[in-house]
Amino acid sequence: MPDPAAPVIRGDDPASFPHSVLAQRHPALIRKVQDATPYGPEQRRALDELLEYTLHGVVDPPPDDDWWDTWNVRRYAGRSWFSLPFLAAESCFYRQLLCAVGYFTPGPWQGIDPFRPFKLAELDTPEAAAELTALDTLAEQPLPTQLKSLLHGSLWGNRADLGFRIQTADETTAADAQLVSDDSESLLTLLTETGPRPGGRTLCLVADNAGRELIPDLLLIDHLLVHGHFDRAVLHLKPYPYFVSDATTADTLDAVRHLVTAKTAAGHRLSSALSTGHLTLRTHPFSCAPLPYADMPADLRTDFASADLTLLKGDLNYRRLVGDHLWPPTTPFTDTTTYFPGPVAALRTLKSDVITGLNPKTEKALVTAEGQRWRTGGTRALIQVRL
Repeated sequence: MPDPAAPVIRGDDPASFPHSVLAQRHPALIRKVQDATPYGPEQRRALDELLEYTLHGVVDPPPDDDWWDTWNVRRYAGRSWFSLPFLAAESCFYRQLLCAVGYFTPGPWQGIDPFRPFKLAELDTPEAAAELTALDTLAEQPLPTQLKSLLHGSLWGNRADLGFRIQTADETTAADAQLVSDDSESLLTLLTETGPRPGGRTLCLVADNAGRELIPDLLLIDHLLVHGHFDRAVLHLKPYPYFVSDATTADTLDAVRHLVTAKTAAGHRLSSALSTGHLTLRTHPFSCAPLPYADMPADLRTDFASADLTLLKGDLNYRRLVGDHLWPPTTPFTDTTTYFPGPVAALRTLKSDVITGLNPKTEKALVTAEGQRWRTGGTRALIQVRL
């Protein structure tokens, strides 16, 4: 059970970060979705209604959507969005948004990702092109330098200034200073273990965002496969759109096609790896559940237990890994992940309140310099490992 000193994060405090997400970001996203796709009158009315009751109403789940029963969230019906656990409130909102645009309903809008225009736009930018160009320079570097650069590219996602280009010593020092917790040496050791393993070595990578942030994850997988550090990789994806930019199978194929079209060797290798089964795509309904990984079902637990390493990407996966609680920041990361069935590592840019694994000196320095802004601004990151 969670420590009583670590309450569940909610959005009922008007000054809190979760409150700002529910009161500002979600309404803005509804308008953005309406502007991006020419939905018909029925879908637009449903989005308008969602906008209204997200701000002023209560949770009102559709009667015929079994997602609410599967994950025991129908119990939140009739409650203010702001009173729910933050993870549940966000999950319910995105489920409602998909229902509003007809994603699950038989008809012309079924299966149409409302966030796809944003995901594709990220791939068609000068910054994305520059990152791929930088791969040529990276390929000329020693393998340890390549791996560390790809690892940091995966960590920071779409921050072009911390992507694949080779950094000067001063730039590397500045980047490392943004890490509030850094187990990178332990992770690099895990990623490059040698020696025969019966059946070979398997990496599970639980993806975070699509678009420009998925590219570094795929390039990291490619490097680990092509240099023999792992025999196979399993990429866990969302079974359907979730949290704006979370990666699905369609997004992964878009990213691989983007790498192939850009004439990168990695793109062709990844396409081949998918065909041969050295890279496997996997989805599970639990990936879109408003629950921590501690509550994962047995079949998903078996998947992770069979891996030599599970690498969880991004802020949402971190929240689900340690539990979306206001832990004392010095709570050991290992204490919150003892349940996980195998070695696990987190690569996360900080975009929400939850944090574990800090030493007291680091926490004090962060609070002194930034108050609590360091938790949610996306300018800090962490690499944490539990063997």
